[in-house]
Amino acid sequence: MLVTSTPAEVKGVRFMVMSGEKAGGGNGNGSVAGAVEEERAGVSASTQTPASTQTPASALARASAQAQAPTQAPAPTQARVSLRERKKQLTYRAISDAAVAMFLERGFDKVSVAEVAAAADISKPTLFRYFPAKEDLALHRFADREDEAARVVGGRAPGASPLEALRRHFLAGLDRRDPATGLCDAHQVLAFHRLLYGTPSLVARLYAYQGRSEAALARALGGGVTARLAAGQVIAVLRILAEENWRRIDAGKSADRVYAGAVQAAEEAFVQLRSGLEPEGRG
Repeated sequence: MLVTSTPAEVKGVRFMVMSGEKAGGGNGNGSVAGAVEEERAGVSASTQTPASTQTPASALARASAQAQAPTQAPAPTQARVSLRERKKQLTYRAISDAAVAMFLERGFDKVSVAEVAAAADISKPTLFRYFPAKEDLALHRFADREDEAARVVGGRAPGASPLEALRRHFLAGLDRRDPATGLCDAHQVLAFHRLLYGTPSLVARLYAYQGRSEAALARALGGGVTARLAAGQVIAVLRILAEENWRRIDAGKSADRVYAGAVQAAEEAFVQLRSGLEPEGRG
């Protein structure tokens, strides 16, 4: 959730540092404007990044049957990512970091887009070229994880059902205190969550990001109405689990103290996903 260009390590999780350090620009001066300048220049160099091809699965209703038949691991492919695209992503993050720092200090509604642009040393038209809405300045970090559930399903181990892969992934996130699970008590993470859940317009905008997560997962599950229903349930469960973990931590409990209960809640949630809302035979 909180993946930015100015990271620090908290039990293996990257999160934003509110120390005033500038996110790295491309021209050596560390400014957002510098990153924008180089991104516009259209650097033509490219690097190669391995990516796993996604093997679409059927909907979760057929997951158990699928798990019985071994499947081949997805074959890796080489995706060429231009240096220009990498600079563009750094620029997105740098502008977002500058905005979030201001939102946390003064409140989302008390900071104007013009002030964010001035702080980032760019024009308003340039800012809107990157972020169509003010809310996106705060929620950009969620864009990195929109297709996470879909990637987990597409890259699951041979013989593992989509639901089991998602379960293991979420439990692993709890174990490493991934902010996306809500089980992270780092000061910066808590401050961001308070900003998010305390701002109605940000909560409303967040649903658009979650809608795209559902769509990506539905495609990974094979598409169709059944896959969409399954994806909607999974994304809703992950969201509710994360919110409950965060609310307990926000009430004053440490992540370590909440951990056992969070694991139990996750296990029960995935059992419910697997079995449905009612036992078989009830009509």
